[in-house]
Amino acid sequence: MKIILAFLYSFLLLTPVFAADLFFKDEPIQDGLPVFELSQTFANIYEKLDEVNWAGKNLNIAIESLEKLNKDAHIAATDDRVVLVWKDAVVGNFPRPEPKDWNGFGEITTALILKMRENDMALKKMSKNEIYAYVVNVLVRGIDENGRYVLDPQAEINEDGRILTSLGLEGFRDERGNFRIRNIYKASPADTAGLSAGDLIIQINGVDVRDMDDVELSRVLIGFNSGTAKMKVLTPFGEKSVVLRRATVVSTDVDIVYRDDDAWGGLLEIVVHKLSDAAVDIVNEALARYPNVSGIVLDLRAATGDDEKATARFAGMFVGSVPVMRIVETAMDEVEVVPSGQAITDKPMVVLMSDMTRGTAEALTATIYENGRGVLIGTPTAGNARIATQIKLKNGAMLELLNKSVKSGLGRKIDGRGVFPLVCLSNIRTKQQQNAFFLNVVNNDFQARDFNKEPAVKVADVRRGCPVITSGTDEDAIAMAVAVKVLTDAKVYDGLLVK
Repeated sequence: MKIILAFLYSFLLLTPVFAADLFFKDEPIQDGLPVFELSQTFANIYEKLDEVNWAGKNLNIAIESLEKLNKDAHIAATDDRVVLVWKDAVVGNFPRPEPKDWNGFGEITTALILKMRENDMALKKMSKNEIYAYVVNVLVRGIDENGRYVLDPQAEINEDGRILTSLGLEGFRDERGNFRIRNIYKASPADTAGLSAGDLIIQINGVDVRDMDDVELSRVLIGFNSGTAKMKVLTPFGEKSVVLRRATVVSTDVDIVYRDDDAWGGLLEIVVHKLSDAAVDIVNEALARYPNVSGIVLDLRAATGDDEKATARFAGMFVGSVPVMRIVETAMDEVEVVPSGQAITDKPMVVLMSDMTRGTAEALTATIYENGRGVLIGTPTAGNARIATQIKLKNGAMLELLNKSVKSGLGRKIDGRGVFPLVCLSNIRTKQQQNAFFLNVVNNDFQARDFNKEPAVKVADVRRGCPVITSGTDEDAIAMAVAVKVLTDAKVYDGLLVK
């Protein structure tokens, strides 16, 4: 590579300069791509990126990062030229635009992509929107490894129709090759048609299911764009014919489960996927609907968040008006985020956490811990507590740069470190271990160290001592068993609550 680059820089002085205007008005479409539209989008991106803090990085780094699109590509951006080498050959050599000539940089970026598409079939097959998402993600991550390009949803629908749809059922092949329904999604097309778990699908669109391979079957059940499936189904009451049309899958930011059976004793389970205003509204309604719950399981094991105001509102329902987080934009600038109003519940809480608890969900976890509001159970959080700067582009899309670090409300470092549980689930996996653990808690023999109070301890050591649970099924079982025990035994709860 050093030989190639040395050759490249000497080559710059000998190679003829390409035309400054890289595209002609009468050729707006090249290789199936709208080159002027692409160039304007990239120009807008460079201009917007120039307005934010790149932490000492410059435009050269962004342009050269495009070589990550293919291992055979090598890009050098100097003060005078931008050159693309493919393997051992120079395939693109462009005069570098003047500083802040964003249109010029946009055209060069488009030209680089066109040259790379000539040699890369995967790039060549991509649609315009796929090019945007793929190329711009690479470009932005040259500046911020966690940055991303967010395509305008409506534009994506118009071009690609990429809305996930489903018939609303899951199942498995039986010994004869037919498809046995295992689960039905509530309010889905399958549910509306009256299908049930245990029903046997024997024919789809005139083809025996036994003659369909798994890929064909999967494309009928779920995919992008809607589709119609005419089925013959065997039920306990005989054969029936149904017509199902795939419908849009709608996911919520939080799920609520009220468990009032004897084993649970009236616990409210709040499973958070994303901390948002919608999540706040759902939880607020659930707390009003079930005011007499005995305890709350707040499951943040796969929760994320990038909205500091929504996270503050969410935390406020449980802790009231206290500092929830501090947003660090520069070394000298911290913004404290505090919700307004009072807490609306004081019920005992358990917070489930894991290495997939990230973003402002880590700040929420820390808030509950710092205010003695609940018991932290699980494994360490991700240590990826950042908030994005959202940069709107002219084409309706956005750039997200995760350039704002988050500290806890009391100023504890979270980003790069994480929040640590008091009860490590990966160390009490068996029933015998659980019983011994709870006995120690009740007898005041519980000697756990609270690593959240030890800023000097090495994060890697804590994560080795409390490793990730590799099986999701195992984690679900142990998490809920421990959560129920903690919330239904006052002595255990009081013994574990950090005050």
